[in-house]
Amino acid sequence: MSRIERAVGGSEPALIPYVCAGDPDLASTAEYVRALDRGGADVIELGLPFSEPIAEGPTIQASVARALASGTTTSGYFDLVAGLDVDPPLICMTYYNLLYSYGSGGATERERVEPFVADAAAAGIEGLIVPDLPLDEGGPLREVCADHGIDLVNIVAPTTEGERLDRLMETTSGFAYVQARLGTTGARADVSEHTHASLKRLADYDVPKAVGFGVSEAEHAREIVAAGADGVIVGSALVEIVAEGEAVPERLESLVRDLKEGALAGAEEVPRSERT
Repeated sequence: MSRIERAVGGSEPALIPYVCAGDPDLASTAEYVRALDRGGADVIELGLPFSEPIAEGPTIQASVARALASGTTTSGYFDLVAGLDVDPPLICMTYYNLLYSYGSGGATERERVEPFVADAAAAGIEGLIVPDLPLDEGGPLREVCADHGIDLVNIVAPTTEGERLDRLMETTSGFAYVQARLGTTGARADVSEHTHASLKRLADYDVPKAVGFGVSEAEHAREIVAAGADGVIVGSALVEIVAEGEAVPERLESLVRDLKEGALAGAEEVPRSERT
């Protein structure tokens, strides 16, 4: 069992915050990641910026643009990760083109993606989320990730069902990323009705489940965990703090702490017989 799976599938709900590396620069990102750790993050999702972040809403798109403008590269990202001294396992969230082009000399799909995965593992990355990788084309990357001890996390949309859902849940590693709503990422004022329906649909799968897309406050975390989630993923609400640029580490730490407390409060609402 990987550290990520232990963190999300453990006895208390996991808080998984996201920030984009290089926004506004890599030195600041290191400081922000440490703040997330101090706030109580169980796993940290660290975005590797890509020019066409199709799964992201305006807030994270703007963060990615700032990171690219600051000169963030894949090698710089790996250097950042290697220098981090935080305890939570780190997940790289990025897009397949970056993985594929990083190993441009390979003749096969596996040879093209292995250099990225090998360097990610050497730097300290323990998981990958690749939102534009189709399930049917993920075999080579999944094999390489397994060889290097990296979890490859599948995203499960609200509309996914039947055989495809079975395959997603069978092949994900670490946890299943449950998409709380249709569309792109972005902080919302409430929890989508899709969240409750998705968690109910996934209840019989013996896989840790973390919900993302739209979570922005402690009450959301409480509701999501009470509905059956093992973890909560928060991105845009934190990226908004980074964009504002005022007392960023302190505010990130405070929000993560509040969100974690909300998640723990949600766990108290789950009957003891249903807890892990």
